[in-house]
Amino acid sequence: MKAFYADHYVLPLPAGHRFPMEKYAQLRDLVSQLEGIKLENAPAITDTQILYAHDPGYLIKVLQGKLSTQEQQEIGFPWSTQMVERSRRSAGATLAAAQSALTEGIAANLAGGTHHAYRNKGSGFCVFNDSAIAARALQREISANLQVAIIDLDVHQGNGTASILENDTSIFTLSIHGENNFPFTKERSDLDVGLPDKTGDDAYLATLHQSLEILDARFKPNCIIYLAGADPHEGDRLGKLSLTKEGIRQRDEVIFQYGLDRQIPIAFSMAGGYGREIQSTVDIHFQTIQTALQFQQQYS
Repeated sequence: MKAFYADHYVLPLPAGHRFPMEKYAQLRDLVSQLEGIKLENAPAITDTQILYAHDPGYLIKVLQGKLSTQEQQEIGFPWSTQMVERSRRSAGATLAAAQSALTEGIAANLAGGTHHAYRNKGSGFCVFNDSAIAARALQREISANLQVAIIDLDVHQGNGTASILENDTSIFTLSIHGENNFPFTKERSDLDVGLPDKTGDDAYLATLHQSLEILDARFKPNCIIYLAGADPHEGDRLGKLSLTKEGIRQRDEVIFQYGLDRQIPIAFSMAGGYGREIQSTVDIHFQTIQTALQFQQQYS
């Protein structure tokens, strides 16, 4: 199984910044020891591919460093050339993982899941929307007949993804998230399920099964982009949904089994994770990779 990573993921940030940037290198070190994983360098997404999902005026502002102070604050990262390159690589890796999954069944981006980026602005540590870009790039560059489902199980609603793809019937957006969590103004996905605080494993997994049944009834994907957020975990500073590590493993199993049963390729990204202990976030991301590897070997 291919997993895409770049040192560009680790963006130098001001002292005291709350984003756990060091999790990426720690995850890479663990993944590099796994048998059956091939670490690949994350390619940079092109300007043309970014424009499949984003406004030209916004892209120019990002590239030229002309984001206002307020726009940078909404993103959560100060502008720098490294920030731009990180964003390019993160989106490029999701597309590369999707391309790999089409032939190998499952592939991973060790970052990605930047679902708060809108067509014309960034938000919530997200500059370019990797899932929307990748889905559109697959359709335009590989097959116009691809039907893509974006299954977003980060604890936060995929508001940017929902907004960008709202009127696109060829891409189905499913978001299961904390109802009382950021973003506080939600967008409309094709299927949104907002869950109460302290939902726990059993109720979450029941909701996931029900949601996949609805997806199955309404849409027939031949590719899945899966946002495997670690932030529903009980130890997450921002999560609130109170899932155990075992509950998250079962969540991942449900998604990979869904794809395997239907022979639908899955590209997945790590998305959010803000554990009170960074090691717990890294361990959950690593568990997702291990689970995926078990399923990838079963694809025919």
